[in-house]
Formats: sequence, C-alpha cells, structure tokens
Amino acid sequence: MSTTDGWDPAQYNRFALEREAPYWDLVRLVQPVPGAHLVDLGCGDGRLTARLHETLAAADTLGLDSSPAMLSRAAGYSSAHVTFEHADIATWERPDHYDVVLANASLQWVPDHRGVLARWARSLRAGGQLAVQVPANADHPAHLVADELAGELLTDPPSDPVATNVLAPEEYAEVLDGLGFDPQHVRLQVYLHHLDSTADVVEWVKGTTLTRFKEPFGDEGWQRFVDLYRQRLLGVLGDRSPYAYPFKRILLWGRRA
Repeated sequence: MSTTDGWDPAQYNRFALEREAPYWDLVRLVQPVPGAHLVDLGCGDGRLTARLHETLAAADTLGLDSSPAMLSRAAGYSSAHVTFEHADIATWERPDHYDVVLANASLQWVPDHRGVLARWARSLRAGGQLAVQVPANADHPAHLVADELAGELLTDPPSDPVATNVLAPEEYAEVLDGLGFDPQHVRLQVYLHHLDSTADVVEWVKGTTLTRFKEPFGDEGWQRFVDLYRQRLLGVLGDRSPYAYPFKRILLWGRRA
C-alpha cells in the first residue's frame, strides 16, 4: 500500500464485529425520521453506511471520507440513494441540509472539536440530530507504547490524535448545550473485546492509530517499527491467550432545537 494513504480496509475490518458494537449503539440513539437526509462523516469502506441507510429508512445518504483506499471499497455500496464523496470532515459544512449528521470513530482524527461540531450543527435542519462516537483510550498501553517508541525512532513523531484532540465527556455535553442541542445524551462506555491473544492488539491498532506512522517511517521502516512495537507491547501487557481488551469510547447525541 502506498504511504500516501495509510488506511487499509482489510486490516481495519479484521475486527469488524468488535468495531461495529459502538456504531450500532450510536445509531440506536438516533430517533426515527421518516425519509431522512443523512450524512455519514468518515464513512470508511461504506459497508456500515449502506446498512445505516436501510436501518433508518432514509431518503438519501451521503458518505464522506478522506481515504482513497476506503472510498474505493465504498463505491461497491453505492446506489441511487447512497453516494460517497471525498472530503475533509474537519472543514466540511452544508448549512441547514441534513436531518441526521453521524460521525463514528472519525472526529478524533481532526483538531478543534468545538469548531468542527459547530459546523456540523449548522449543517442540520431545525430538529436535526447529531450523533458522534470517538475513542477515549489514549491512556491504554497500546497507545502509550506507540508514542514512546516513535519518540525514540523519529525526530518529530506525529502525536496521538485521541490524546490531543478528544475532549472529556463533560466538555462535549457543554459544547452540545452551547450549540443549542436539547435534549442531549453523552456517555463514556467501556467495550471489553475478547481477542484471541495479546498480539491481536497489535493487529487492531495497525488498522487505526498506527496508520499515522506509515508515512514518516516509509515502507521498510514501518515494518521494523511494528516488529519493535509488538515486542515492547507484549512485554508490558504480557503474552496472554485470550486477551480482554478494554476500550473506552464516548458516545454523544443531541437534537437541534
């Protein structure tokens, strides 16, 4: 895979079932809207976007992503009423257009969540709903070891977006309130994933947080980094089979007054 796009749909979907759990918990927060206009920000390979369209019986659904690799897969799920486009969710805005703006495990990749959420809120019609899920597990060794090792090997390593961008749950509640969302729902939830072994944690983060190291390391350096990371992480977590992987996430929902 080219280092210009660190995302690998196959790697990401190795744990598709586990990654889906918070997605559907988020969708369950959305109240039914007959014939809704939906947008899925950070749609990935489009598989869940197409299912979202059917689940909510939407009139039309747009999926946006910045990864050409993911969008190439998403094209297979397009239809007359489900479409996909390349876009930067950090700057995206379409005022007063959508009934539901959903972003699952994508907002953490961009900074200034207060500003971004304000743009997304403006993209909702009156009474529209915002539903967002972000990981909040930057304090897990899977993240801490990656940052520690990258700091030893790179002069200017990319920072962990979960650690630098994600707000505390109570801050999101304040942001939603300031944007006029009433009612709202914000919660921190721990998902306990039972993986076959500790080594599977490496395979998990290869599809997510470690992607930020692909470009600075290059192809050969990336593989060496992953090998060293695996050794160090197993030294911290222990080589266990099975391994219970606790994963904290923040789910937030609100209706625009």
